[in-house]
Amino acid sequence: MKESRQRLAARKFVSHWTGRGDEKSDTQSFWLALLRDVFDVPTPFAFILFEKRVKLKNVSFIDAEIPSTHVLIEQKNSDVDLTKPILQSDGSRLTPFQQAERYNNRLPYSQRSKWIIVCNFREFHVHDMERPDSPPVVVLLENLESEAHVLNFLVDETQTETYRETQLSIDAGELVGRLYDALRSQYKNPDSAESLRSLNILCVRLVFCFYAEDAGILGKHNCVHAYLNKRRDADIRRALMDLFETLDTLPEDRDPYLEEDLLAFPYVNGGLFAERNIEIPRLTPEVTELLIRECSKDFDWSRISPTIFGAVFESTLNPETRRGGGMHYTSIENIHKVIDPLFLEDLRTELKEIFAISTTRTREKSYVNFINDWGHSRFSTRPVVLATS
Repeated sequence: MKESRQRLAARKFVSHWTGRGDEKSDTQSFWLALLRDVFDVPTPFAFILFEKRVKLKNVSFIDAEIPSTHVLIEQKNSDVDLTKPILQSDGSRLTPFQQAERYNNRLPYSQRSKWIIVCNFREFHVHDMERPDSPPVVVLLENLESEAHVLNFLVDETQTETYRETQLSIDAGELVGRLYDALRSQYKNPDSAESLRSLNILCVRLVFCFYAEDAGILGKHNCVHAYLNKRRDADIRRALMDLFETLDTLPEDRDPYLEEDLLAFPYVNGGLFAERNIEIPRLTPEVTELLIRECSKDFDWSRISPTIFGAVFESTLNPETRRGGGMHYTSIENIHKVIDPLFLEDLRTELKEIFAISTTRTREKSYVNFINDWGHSRFSTRPVVLATS
């Protein structure tokens, strides 16, 4: 469906369903209409299943499931708060997501859903089960006209994964671009080769720290934010210099009288922090706020796939540096065009066949063999030189 047609269909869908929504009487009509009118599914009644049985202590029912795209849907009335626990028939109190997750975990492994949606006719809360502890992506019914593409995983899982990673890359790139411009404005000679080189190194180091603290690589969650926030009224410039030097120093070689929060940081090998004399300017309170709050505290860098970090790192370098150094990012879409037919599709097929094995011992043995075989695989690449006129 073309974007213009989808936006018009979404607008009509929103108009029809605003202020409506009863779990018992409207669930099927709501989802059938969404799939048919907004996502152009010609026979939605054959695409989505309703009231699938699942065995808990008693027989329960999954509100809706889309097997082909691995989606499980838990539908609630329009007046239900999707973040609040609800009393269950067994006496427990679960949020709608926890309820859906319990259903999902009771299914055979090969039938478990990758996506769980909890919906109250006003909001779609999308949980990616590859990242079950991450907050859901929330799409409001009123915003469906402009955000329908976020729900494309309903009909095309591959396209949605690419979209979400690309969108996160765009968001992160925009944030780093703002930080880059803010830091650049603090240099005395921002156009000099040495200042630009130092600025690029500084930005790459900061992006690494943002990701590493959110992904747990540096130990305690939000450790970089806590370290810098404690020193926001002091000299952030000196705080960054001390942090970079500490990350480049083995624990046994550090000054034992350093502050405890500095000593708690691990050693980072690879040479990212090896150069000690890069130019770091003094920062205004506005730049410090951007660094500490928006970049470190508010944005969840752990949601970014490592496969798209090339785009984020590239965004820290000015265009002249990229052209001069020949640095060009290969998008995740183009990467998958090469590796999917080469080996990844066969790998996924083999893994699904293993998960479908009914005998537990045979399935576990096959899975271990699968991991061992692929764990010892090696792949090499050759650089490709593209001639341009």
